[in-house]
Amino acid sequence: QVQVVESGGGLVQPGGSLRLSCAASGFIFSSYAVNWYRQVPGKERELVATTGSTTNYADSEKGRFTISRDNAKNTVYLQMNSLKPEDTAVYYCNARKNTDSYWGQGTQVTVSS
Repeated sequence: QVQVVESGGGLVQPGGSLRLSCAASGFIFSSYAVNWYRQVPGKERELVATTGSTTNYADSEKGRFTISRDNAKNTVYLQMNSLKPEDTAVYYCNARKNTDSYWGQGTQVTVSS
């Protein structure tokens, strides 16, 4: 059974940090590219960071977010530093390979004082 589960979201003050985790099972995780997306109500889901053959970040996240993976644990992390109120969103993990695409249920990140 394929599962992708995000965790680590929560409420944090501006300037704070969070580390999100994406744990996968039921498929050969190490051969998949993994992407972090985020979405706020009324807006399209946007790509935040990706790791696979290359690692890339959205421009607004460069220098603040770091994506990493531990294939032995079938887990990808998103370290988020210097958080801003505009980072508030539901963050989703997506594992993708060719036509296969698996999504988690999302984890809420709220940046507020």
